[in-house]
Amino acid sequence: MKNMLFTRRYPIFVTICILATPPLIAVTLRGRQLFQYDDTPRMPDEKIAALLNGEQLVPPLPLPPDVFTTKEVEQVRPALRDASRDWNLLDADFRTRLLLVYKIMREQYGYEVALLEGYRGPERQNRLAQMGGNVTNAAAFQSYHQYGLAADNAFLRDGKLVISEKDSWAMRGYQIYGQVAEQVGLTWGGRWKLMDLGHVEYHKPGFVLGRAPAIVK
Repeated sequence: MKNMLFTRRYPIFVTICILATPPLIAVTLRGRQLFQYDDTPRMPDEKIAALLNGEQLVPPLPLPPDVFTTKEVEQVRPALRDASRDWNLLDADFRTRLLLVYKIMREQYGYEVALLEGYRGPERQNRLAQMGGNVTNAAAFQSYHQYGLAADNAFLRDGKLVISEKDSWAMRGYQIYGQVAEQVGLTWGGRWKLMDLGHVEYHKPGFVLGRAPAIVK
């Protein structure tokens, strides 16, 4: 019996390694997420319709390009100059929810919200990923931006974008913004381990990240 085990020691060793690999991978990746998901309760469409009360929300007027290229903005959000802020490239359901966030933030809390970036092409996503984890960890088609289901936002004060987390007024706004976004069924990046306070995305029912063509509506 011992001789048999000795002669077959290499096949046995390989088999043990194969069986042990999945648990080891699970332990290694524990607490880490390749893609962000959550179980936040979603607001039913009928409640959103009731909040709107028949109102057709319209995107705000485009801001001057130089608003997005100030020193403060460049420090926090580099390469924002070429970002898309075309509301027409956002998924229709996501666009409605995001505009409702804008409406509530403005009317109930006095914060004017501005779109920094909405739809993001795969080439730009890869380019940003190469800039490092402080910008994004997601490569092309690993982000909801590629499907028109995500947006980065900030606040306007006296005609200037306020993004800095050192600004107490902005930080208060981000906390309210996150709560409002979740109330209308969006996922807020402020709850992630690598916080992205201005980011929201819509985990649309039936949609699987990375398996469908980009949504442009």
